[in-house]
Amino acid sequence: MARLNVKIHDLALKNPVMTASGTFGYGLEFADLMPLDGIGGIIVKGTTLRPREGNDYPRMAETAAGMLNCVGLQNKGVDYFCEHIYPQIKDIDTNMIVNVSGSSPDDYAECAARIDALEKIPAIELNISCPNVKGGGMAFGVTCAGASSVVRAVRQRYHKTLIVKLSPNVTNITEIARAVEAEGADSVSLINTLMGMAIDIEKRKTLLSINTGGLSGPAVKPVALRMVWQVAKSVKIPVVGLGGICTAKDAIEFLMAGATAIEIGTANFLDPTVSIKVRDGINAWLDSHGCKSVQEIIGVID
Repeated sequence: MARLNVKIHDLALKNPVMTASGTFGYGLEFADLMPLDGIGGIIVKGTTLRPREGNDYPRMAETAAGMLNCVGLQNKGVDYFCEHIYPQIKDIDTNMIVNVSGSSPDDYAECAARIDALEKIPAIELNISCPNVKGGGMAFGVTCAGASSVVRAVRQRYHKTLIVKLSPNVTNITEIARAVEAEGADSVSLINTLMGMAIDIEKRKTLLSINTGGLSGPAVKPVALRMVWQVAKSVKIPVVGLGGICTAKDAIEFLMAGATAIEIGTANFLDPTVSIKVRDGINAWLDSHGCKSVQEIIGVID
């Protein structure tokens, strides 16, 4: 077997396969379906400082080669997570990473600080695609100033590995990546969902309750791959790639484009064991091509 271990700052992964936030619950939901300790990490669903109800239904819609969602970060808040969820997941033998969201830099920082105190949560992934309530509703992650403000606030109060999840809904994603790197991000993950819409022409209504939602799945993969390649060439910190990864071939493409690790999202809904299959597929490809380590293919595309 080839060596599959990789490192994201201080975070040691036994293999480069992780699950994306919002597609794998807290991991516990999949425990009867696959060995949770068989992958490099699990990024649990988005957590906010205070409980959130999420958006009204309908909030998911199938599209050609993908899906739209506008779930709206429904969760019971960070205190509930610390008190009730953390005790159930802390002994899972993989990296349990919390996706953190907020509506102001202070909210993000306070939420991150409470998770910082949890010994067996080694990293957080910062979702900066959230709307800036005080800034007119524009997502933090679509401007350098907005992205920087969140990372700066969190970095002051969070002391473990900080991964920042980038929005693709921007003109130049490399500028945002460099901005968060300058504020102390240890890694960036990309891409978050692309904004999209679907319409029921018989009802003359949109399929989602708030009209628009995030597009994910195979349809976004070429965009995600291009952005990962661009960002990997623009920053010195590790890049985590995601967006439409369904197979080992997809994952290997992202690794070759410069990703140190990958996340699997929408594909989990189709096959709850897909992350294990992707891990094994990467290993089989490396073996068949005479590679002793996954490191040999990371970033080989100029």
